[in-house]
Amino acid sequence: MKVLKVNQPASAGIAMGRAALYKPKIRKIAENTVDTNEIPHEIERFKEAVLKAEAQLKELSEANPIFAAHLEMVKDSTLHEAVILKIAEEGQNTEKAVFGACEELITIFGALEDAYMKERAADIKDIRERLLNNLTGVSAAFLTYGEDAILIAKDLTPSDTASLDLSKIKGLITRDGGITSHVAILAKSLSLPALVGVKEIMEEVREEDYLILDGYNGEILINPDGEILDKYNLLLEKHLEENRLKREEESLAGKTTDGREIHLFANVGNTGDVKKAVNFQIDGIGLYRSEFLYLNSSYFPTEEEQFLAYKESALLCGKEITIRTLDIGGDKTLPYFPMEKEDNPFLGWRAIRISLNEKEMFKNQLRAILRASAFGKIKILFPMIISLHELLKAKEILKECMAELSEQGISYDGSIETGVMIETPASVLCAEELAAEADFFSIGTNDLTQYLLAVDRGNAKIAELYNSFHPAVLRSIRLVTQAAHRYGKKAGMCGEFAGNEKATKLLIGLGLDELSMTPAKVADIKYTLRRISYEEAKSLAEEACKQTSAEAVIRVLEEN
Repeated sequence: MKVLKVNQPASAGIAMGRAALYKPKIRKIAENTVDTNEIPHEIERFKEAVLKAEAQLKELSEANPIFAAHLEMVKDSTLHEAVILKIAEEGQNTEKAVFGACEELITIFGALEDAYMKERAADIKDIRERLLNNLTGVSAAFLTYGEDAILIAKDLTPSDTASLDLSKIKGLITRDGGITSHVAILAKSLSLPALVGVKEIMEEVREEDYLILDGYNGEILINPDGEILDKYNLLLEKHLEENRLKREEESLAGKTTDGREIHLFANVGNTGDVKKAVNFQIDGIGLYRSEFLYLNSSYFPTEEEQFLAYKESALLCGKEITIRTLDIGGDKTLPYFPMEKEDNPFLGWRAIRISLNEKEMFKNQLRAILRASAFGKIKILFPMIISLHELLKAKEILKECMAELSEQGISYDGSIETGVMIETPASVLCAEELAAEADFFSIGTNDLTQYLLAVDRGNAKIAELYNSFHPAVLRSIRLVTQAAHRYGKKAGMCGEFAGNEKATKLLIGLGLDELSMTPAKVADIKYTLRRISYEEAKSLAEEACKQTSAEAVIRVLEEN
């Protein structure tokens, strides 16, 4: 038996079955040129393929918001102009023009360092295949598998992933991609156990090898013996029983055994995400990432466009919704908002720093949020705050927006709450003074862990050093919750750590009042939470904070 391991599983769960290798056909693109009199016909063929793609994507986007972004991209005038130019001026047939225009965009996006923009290259590949399928009536995908298959692929497009037959496919492993890739996100939404970024998978696994995919521990067991199979069959039965109980309890309150209630919220990126999230028995939206409205646009969204998006989200949610103001910079840039290249973009001009510098852009967003607050319980979250001065400046601009709306007779929530995202060492150490002025805290452990430990979470060479169980991270969380509670304020968490079942007891013991996570994790965390004693959790957290390493903390958790 051979075991392959990855540091970060993409989608939790256990799958057992035969390896089925994904074999895409090599698509042959006709190289023939077209006569001048054929050009209008070829352009019309392209337009028909686009209209068909729009109809397909509109239907798909009802089930998954990733395809809403594809729908906007397939409508984009930049792509249309590039294809039509190749047909009209270079005499290319439609298939070749589509392939070439998309390939140029794929090359541009693929060369970018920004992780989010790199993912656009995968989106364009998917759109290219959809358009070519519509033009030729032939799909390049070739997926054949029997019962209980574990699909192995170099990579999969979102369309391929969404079309998997889940009655046969039990798990998914890809060579490429990371835990933030569309494949990982879709696998989570489908509750499909998945591992991504397994570099050696294509060399180590053969067709029909028997595999155990352990999405909890990030392991692939190749051709295990009977004893291992028996062990995992028992684990699988246990998890199935747990899942049954989770479904039974998902409508119950998130309370500890001794009565402490913890609100469980969802992290979302757009209105489509909200629509899906409300099906998971959430207490509200703990993090609405407003930057996705900007990232999925080819220009700055207008105040009206933002207002309509926030209003629709608030109405769909029907509960509390926290909107984080624009958080770009670092690994997220806008193609229509040029930024100077920085040696350390994660330490540079980003998030609230951009908003405070670009005041009119900031006011457009704040006015849109305020207008939407007349239609639901909306809270505002400021990212990357490092000082009281920044918070006061942001609130001052918010008051200006309120005065403008009042003068225009436009309704808004005059007592809207404003919070601080705690994601820098400075905000941890200034938590006391920030708590006096903020209405709530939300701890962003993804960036906080990175900044506290001075570890680039995207660097594979030091990935093992990036660990939110590190005592420095835990002690920081405790400092923040203590400061918030001294002022009668709530402290929540919205990073990946909030959705980690192994950390739930610890986080409750550290004093967190709210946890916000990917919607699919809410039932898991609620199930764990309802079996925790708050008093015991406090003792556990106290012991964990005394440790000197992440490994020692994990040992304490395993013993308790």
